[in-house]
Amino acid sequence: MSSSTPINRRALFRLGAGVGLGLAAAPLLTACGDGGTTAKAEAKSASLLPHSAVRNIGLKPDLAGTAAGVPQGFFSYPAKPLRATKGTPLKGAKAISATMETFAPPPPSRGKNVAWQEIEKLLGARVDITGVPSDDYSTKFSTMVASDSLPDLFMYPESGGVDNKAAFLQAKCADLTPHLAGDAVKDYPNLAAIPEAAWQGAIFGGKLYGIPIARSGTGGAGFYRHDLFEEVGVTSLDQITDLDRFVEVCKELTRPKKDQYAIIAGATTVIAMSAGAPASWRVDEKTGKFTLDLETPEYRKAVETARLLYKAGCYYPGTLQMSGAQKAQYTDMFKNGKGAYVYDGMPGYLAPGVGYVATMKAIDKKFDPRPFVPVGKDAVTWMDNVSLQNTHISKASGDRVKEILRFADFVASPFGSLEYTLINYGVEGKDFTRDAKGNPALTKRGTQDVTVPWRMTASAVPAVFSADSEDGVRYVHDAFTKMIPMMVPDATLRYSSPTWDSKGYGSLSTLKGDVIKDIVAGRKPMSAYDQLVKDYLAKGGEKARGEFEDAFQKGKK
Repeated sequence: MSSSTPINRRALFRLGAGVGLGLAAAPLLTACGDGGTTAKAEAKSASLLPHSAVRNIGLKPDLAGTAAGVPQGFFSYPAKPLRATKGTPLKGAKAISATMETFAPPPPSRGKNVAWQEIEKLLGARVDITGVPSDDYSTKFSTMVASDSLPDLFMYPESGGVDNKAAFLQAKCADLTPHLAGDAVKDYPNLAAIPEAAWQGAIFGGKLYGIPIARSGTGGAGFYRHDLFEEVGVTSLDQITDLDRFVEVCKELTRPKKDQYAIIAGATTVIAMSAGAPASWRVDEKTGKFTLDLETPEYRKAVETARLLYKAGCYYPGTLQMSGAQKAQYTDMFKNGKGAYVYDGMPGYLAPGVGYVATMKAIDKKFDPRPFVPVGKDAVTWMDNVSLQNTHISKASGDRVKEILRFADFVASPFGSLEYTLINYGVEGKDFTRDAKGNPALTKRGTQDVTVPWRMTASAVPAVFSADSEDGVRYVHDAFTKMIPMMVPDATLRYSSPTWDSKGYGSLSTLKGDVIKDIVAGRKPMSAYDQLVKDYLAKGGEKARGEFEDAFQKGKK
C-alpha cells in the first residue's frame, strides 16, 4: 500500500535495506507455452503449502522467537558458526546458473572472490550467479524470456513480468509441489523453516512454483524519536489511545522555530493501521464478500486524519511531495533531527553503518529512534512483508530440480550458521575480522566479496541482530512481539486475481497514491475521495473484486 507519498510499500522494504528505487517496468510479455490460456482466479489450497517447522541448529537466541513469526534476537554473533547443511550438497552436480536482482555494486569475479570460492567448495559444485541492477532487472527478464534463455534459477521481477503469470510458470518452470508440499519439504530443513504464509504467493494454477525470499511478515510502521515524544509527555506509545490523541501529540511535536516537525514525508499508512483499516482488501469469511480498503470507513478516516495533520502544519514543508526516488533525502532529514516520525521499512533500522541506530547515534547521542507500533484500541498490523519476491526453477528433470533445491536450502541456512556467515560476511581473516565483542566486521575486501546476490536466490528466516546496539535489538524484537499478534491475514495471499496480479501494485497503486497525496495536501477537496473510489473500481478494482470472490467460492467447493 502507498503512504501519503506515492510509494509502493514493497519498494520501501527494498529501500529499507539501503538500496535504490527502480520504478521503471519492462513492457509486459505475452504468456509462454500455448499462449492462449486465460489467467483464472483461484483459491490457493493449503494442501500445497510446505509444512513449516522451527529450525534449530544448536544456537540459543538471547530473545526467543515464536511459531507465530516473532523473530529470534541475538546480541552477539556466534564465535564458532555451526553447519546447517550436511556434507557437500551438490557433489557431482553440474554447474548451476542463476540470475538475480541486486541492489549492490558488482562483486569481484570468482577468481578474485574468496567467499565465492569457499561457498562453492562447501557446496561441491560451481554456481554461476549473475546479479542484475534492480533498475534493469525487468528488462533483463524480458530478454531472457524472449530469447528462451532462462537460467536454472531466476527471480521473478517485482515490476514488469508477463501478462499471464500462471501460464508462464506452467510452460517454463518446474512444479515444486511433489518436492516441497506438505511433509516433502523435510528433505530441505532450512526451506522448511520459512513460514507457510510466505509460500502462498508461490501458488499458481493449483501448483507450487516458487521459493520465497522470506521476510518478517510485516514491514513495520515506521520509526519515531522516543526522546522527542518523551518531551511532550509520551513515555509509551500505549498512552496514545486513539487517533485524536495522535493528532494532539503531533501538534505538540511540531516546532517550526526549531525547524522540527512531527512528520517527515507521510503518515497515512500508520494512521490507517491505527484506525484498523485493511491493507488492500477485507474479506468476510462467511459470505466471501471482498471490500476494498478505500471503501472502508477506517481508511477514509485515516485520510481525513492525515489531511487534518497537514492543515495543522505537522508535516515538514515540502516532504509530502517527495517521491520514492527521494527517499534517501527525506529519511536523512529525520536522521538529522528534523522530525519526530518517518515511515520506512523495518530492515533499515539496524542496517550496519547506515541504519537509523548507527547513523543517529553518530549525529547526536541524545537521539533515540525506535520502531513505531500502530496505536489505539482498533489498531492492526498489515501482513505486507511476508516475502520480497519468489525465485523459480526452470523446467528440468526431477533429479536436477532436487539439486537446485539443495542449493536453495544451503542459501536459506539460518543466522549464525557457517553457510550464513560465508554468504553475509565471507571468510574470516580475509573478508571479516572480529571486533572487541567478537562480532564480524567486514574488511575492505569483504565489503566487495559479499555483494554476490546469494540472498536473492532464497533466504534464511530473518533474525534480529546488531553489532552496534543491544537496545536496538530489544526495540525491534519488542515491536514485533506487539505487532505480530495484531497482524491481520492478507486475503490476496490465499486467493488469486489475474487483474490484481497485473494492476494491484502497478497502475491502481499509482492512481491511489497520487490522489490521496493531493487530498492530504489540500490540492483536492475531501469529496475527491469518492471519485477516487469510483475510478479505482472502474479501472480494475471491481474486476479484481469479482475474481477474488469467484476464487473464494471455488475454494469452498
